[in-house]
Amino acid sequence: MYEDDVRIDREALDVALVRDLIATQFPQWAGLPIRRVEPDGWDNRTFRIGDRLTARLPTGSWYALQVDKEHRWLPWLAPQLPLAIPAPVARGEPGSGYPWSWSIYGWLEGEPATSAPIADREALAGSLAGFLRTLRAVEATDGPPPGRHNFFRGAPVAVYHEETMAALDALRGRIDVDAAAEVWQAACASDASGPSRWLHGDVASGNLLVRDGALAAVIDFGSSGVGDPACDLVIAWTMLDGDARRAFRDTIDVDPGEWRRARGWALWKALITLVEQPDGRSADAAALRAVIATLIAEHADAAGDPAGSDQVPHRP
Repeated sequence: MYEDDVRIDREALDVALVRDLIATQFPQWAGLPIRRVEPDGWDNRTFRIGDRLTARLPTGSWYALQVDKEHRWLPWLAPQLPLAIPAPVARGEPGSGYPWSWSIYGWLEGEPATSAPIADREALAGSLAGFLRTLRAVEATDGPPPGRHNFFRGAPVAVYHEETMAALDALRGRIDVDAAAEVWQAACASDASGPSRWLHGDVASGNLLVRDGALAAVIDFGSSGVGDPACDLVIAWTMLDGDARRAFRDTIDVDPGEWRRARGWALWKALITLVEQPDGRSADAAALRAVIATLIAEHADAAGDPAGSDQVPHRP
């Protein structure tokens, strides 16, 4: 699926390149200091320009497809959402040896939830769920459907069936492959034929900005689009647990079928990431195995529920 995605050496995307792009295309900002933002994402390299701006340079040809989409849709989405999202300021063109379009955004204050102190995880989960629920309610007509621009987020989870099966085969002996396959099969069998709705596409702790202990902004809409928003629920297992996970699900109000599809998205991501772990004993590998084990346990609990409620288990 990724064969025609051209990537660029991330280390080639440095301050010197950004300084040259700014000087030649946006001379009004040429005198501002430029520094790389850390931690940085994989899809783009981000640089802070002065105090109020950031430059984002896609690291691959599929990621570059997101630039026009974000400039088209983010200004339209922003006033309809309860939290801040990135605001495009200017669109850069290829130049200085860099091959794709790129973006300048306004700087959003906050620290990624990956490392930020969080005052109340239940409250943050409810705030995030409220944001996503509002996003889902935004008019989706003419919005961008799943495709290469967002790595098919919003499509039926079975779009990644071959990749998931290959990962399960590679992980035999390291996880309970048969039980994981049951989670995957249940997700693929769930009907995703409802109306298309807006989705963020990459709801992860690194894309949530926390300020004063509370959720303040949601960033990186590169994987956004319209379709089945089940993929946006993956954070329920990667960041939330216990009461916070229940608060998230109760606030966003999803049906059992969507929750099963969300488990499938979470399983796919955990599997393909675990396969890439060079050291199966690392902390990251352990965290991925824990996610997979939780998905398996939750699926088993739901399968054993005679009412078929598929609720979040009441366990730590």
